[in-house]
Formats: sequence, structure tokens, C-alpha cells
Amino acid sequence: MKIFIGLLIAVLGLTATIPWVKRYVPSQYNPFIPLSITDPATFITRYKLKKLTNNLPLCMAVLERARSAGQITFSLPPAIRGNCPLSHPVRIQRFGKIELSSSFLASCPMAVRSAMFVLQLSKQNGENTTFSPLMRIEHVGSYACRNIYHRAQGRLSEHATAEAWDVTDFQFKSGEKIGVQRNWKRPEGKARWLHQTFQQSCGYFGNSLGPDYNAAHASHFHFGLRGYGLCR
Repeated sequence: MKIFIGLLIAVLGLTATIPWVKRYVPSQYNPFIPLSITDPATFITRYKLKKLTNNLPLCMAVLERARSAGQITFSLPPAIRGNCPLSHPVRIQRFGKIELSSSFLASCPMAVRSAMFVLQLSKQNGENTTFSPLMRIEHVGSYACRNIYHRAQGRLSEHATAEAWDVTDFQFKSGEKIGVQRNWKRPEGKARWLHQTFQQSCGYFGNSLGPDYNAAHASHFHFGLRGYGLCR
């Protein structure tokens, strides 16, 4: 009986703190308020991102709030049929002021994670005096109906469900460019920036794969949904 009463008091105490938490705890540490596209990566942010995986209305609500705030530009093309169907694709045109080498297709959860990563990268780069503000990201696509590593047999790639994005280069307002293949190891300043950027991505994606993973990723960063923070 004493144990039951103790548990009841603890539950009531926790319940009483919920209004305070909702009001005063920042979004990235607050499990009781909706995900914000500008939230830094924390374990609570990861929890909220996981909740979007199988909840399209919740996911689209995050994207629509971000679009209203000018943080992402996207369209909603028709569903794609065939061997690699996409029931609710999102075509991303840009992230805030960050241009893309071309638009790309993504699932809603992938669109949210990509936007969060790019916006945090842009914010941190704006505070970094080493390089001028980030202006453009070059990539080699997202959606592709194929197996992993283009194998004839085997598991479908994350690209087959538009849940992966391959990034190759970052361009700054000054015109300077940092490329994954060119600058992963040198010169030191650009290599350090790339490694920091790659590590930062690991907080938002299920998996982040780069040049140190294998030869197939020597030229780009692969950002995908599968997993829970794989960073190699």
C-alpha cells in the first residue's frame, strides 16, 4: 500500500510539472510541444523526429509551419507509381536562403530532417568567421528506383523510397567552394569544416555515411533515414 501511495504521489507530482515544462523548457528539450524546424539536435529532437515517421499529418504540419516562416520552399507533386512508388512525395526547391543545384524529391520525414540539418548548418556557419555565409548546396539526387549499390539482387536502397540525399559540395557567398571528394583530407581548414559538418548531420539523420565509410561514398555525404544515428 505504501508503495502504491508513493507511486501515486510521484505521478501526480510529475503531472503537475507538465504546464511548467510546456511553458519554460526550450523546444529541443521539451517533449510536450511540437517539433520546430529550427530545433538543435538533442535526444528529445530525435524522439520527435521518430514520431513523424508514420504520421504524415504531423509531419506535413511541421513542413507547413516551416514554409510559412520562409525556412523551406517545396511543392507536392502527384504520387509516383511503379516498382518504387511514392504516395506523398515532397519536392524541395530550397532551404531558407540556401540554394540547391537542383530540386529533389523526398519523403516528408526526409524533407524535415534535411531542412533541420541545413538550417542549423547555415546558422552555425553564419557564426563562424572562417568562411562567408553558406549560399548553395550541390547534390547528386535523392530518389532513384534501385537496389543498394546498384546491385541486381538485394535490398532496395533508401533512394528507392526518397529517404536518402547525396550531397557533394558546399558553396559560400564569397564564391569559395568546399567539395567532399576534393577537400575531405586537405587543405586543413576545409577538411576540418567538412568533418564538423558531417558530425553535425549525425544528429538529424538515421545514418550519415562519408568518405571514411567506403569507396562508394568517397565523393559525397549520404544522408538517410534508416538506423538511429549511424555515423561513419
